[in-house]
Amino acid sequence: MVKRIDLNCDMGESFGRYTIGLDEELLQYVTSANIACGFHAGDPDVMERTVRLAKKYNVRIGAHPGFADIAGFGRRMIQYTPEEVYRFIVYQIGALQAFCKIHNVAMQHVKPHGALYNFAAGNREVALAIAQAVYDVNDELILYGLAGSELIAAGHEVGMKTASEVFADRTYQADGTLTPRKNENALIKSTSSAVNQVLWMVQNGEVQAVDGTIVKIDADTICVHGDGEHAVEFVRELRLALERAGIAVGYV
Repeated sequence: MVKRIDLNCDMGESFGRYTIGLDEELLQYVTSANIACGFHAGDPDVMERTVRLAKKYNVRIGAHPGFADIAGFGRRMIQYTPEEVYRFIVYQIGALQAFCKIHNVAMQHVKPHGALYNFAAGNREVALAIAQAVYDVNDELILYGLAGSELIAAGHEVGMKTASEVFADRTYQADGTLTPRKNENALIKSTSSAVNQVLWMVQNGEVQAVDGTIVKIDADTICVHGDGEHAVEFVRELRLALERAGIAVGYV
């Protein structure tokens, strides 16, 4: 049986006069787009444009909700109750869903952003709040979450489809979590190293942590970041490497 993998990318993170990422170029190589919903990045103009571009390139659309923290790009921890998390997830999904409706395109998934994503990976109550919010808005949506995390478990608990996510350009800790961005070794800067890590995760179901520990890992979708200096070249090379290895690149 041919292994199939999704390539997802965070997009629509420009706002006002500020342009972040090369969305249209990247949409030619990825299969799913996580579109910012105005809290950590994005605005109505950017959301509408990104939905329109994703439809043009036949890329599946997902909501990318985060903390209300544009100054920190959603990467700073903010304390919310699970009830508050539930409500702002519903709010952000609803905003993007409206743009999907006017362009007559379906939303496929939801993937939390940044600090919220990491918070939900290890906190059961927050993970359940997110999963329940997504399910209540549309029980056919797929919940993207860190492989082996509380968010994936929460999705299963509420009865929804999930996609276990792995990262092309991030290193891992021995417990399967991502190395915090504040650490010097958090990012993999070598294209060849990142590609090799992805191929190993997809083909063997494991990843080597920074301390040398081998961690079992499920891989349904690969996150690639679109704001790097050579993002387009990297994503193109990664997709070619996957296809050369006999791995089909397609939707979840």
